[in-house]
Amino acid sequence: MASATQLPVAAAEGFKDANAYDAYRPSYPADAVEKFFDGMKLKGTSDARVVEIASGTGKFTELLANQPERFLVKAIEPHETMRQKLAEKDLPAVEVINGSASKMPVENEWGDACIAAQAFHWFATPEALSEIHRVLKPGAVFGMIWNIDNYNNPKGWEASTKWEQKLNDFVWSLDDGHSRFRHMKWKEVFEKQAPGNPFQVVKDTFLDHLPKFSLPLGEDSVKWTVWLSEDALWARISTLSQIAILKGEERENAIKVFKEALASDDVERNEKGEIAAHGVTYFAWTDRI
Repeated sequence: MASATQLPVAAAEGFKDANAYDAYRPSYPADAVEKFFDGMKLKGTSDARVVEIASGTGKFTELLANQPERFLVKAIEPHETMRQKLAEKDLPAVEVINGSASKMPVENEWGDACIAAQAFHWFATPEALSEIHRVLKPGAVFGMIWNIDNYNNPKGWEASTKWEQKLNDFVWSLDDGHSRFRHMKWKEVFEKQAPGNPFQVVKDTFLDHLPKFSLPLGEDSVKWTVWLSEDALWARISTLSQIAILKGEERENAIKVFKEALASDDVERNEKGEIAAHGVTYFAWTDRI
């Protein structure tokens, strides 16, 4: 994995088309956001200070900006074109900042909450966790949230349909070694905090390596279905970084696999010809110790 100070090439190249990302990546279901904010201790908390890491084009930042609690948001984003797209939205009480997960231009203990939407898998490192700890007040909550389409599932998750499973298998075949949500390795950075024995506890106390976030993580999820035209579905799939970078024959092959998947007998279409695509919004949270 690339260090938290360095944007992975897969992300830098795959997300170059910020307009496409902003247009075709989904927002987050209202019931999922409500549950997430409950876990984050943000619901009903007026004027809370929120640090959002890797805010991208602002898919989640827009939700933060429009909450009745009037959050004050520092949106941190290292990718220039995404950051520009977010800045163009001119969201109320949102400061868009050039920074990374391990180097945030934010004061010590500034935040009442910190959020990583669709992103923590890119920088799930001890270095980033230490920086998140630094910018949060004691007892504040760090939350992670992802929209996961069935075609981008972890291997242990069953897709709702055969056609989505076929696409999921194809996405896995393009694995490039970068850790994404579907690998579920991002959890390891929390699990590795805990000292293994009493002697390690004493040693870590002196070395300032005690756990920084509580375990177990709070976790929840909300399933959803969206109806998309074939073109919109392909555009959405194409925002996956490993699909976005495909060119020439490799891209043609990806389109072929997509067409073959949609020929499956379990593709559900409505009267407009739109396809039922399934997924889940998964979220987790932990208290800053």
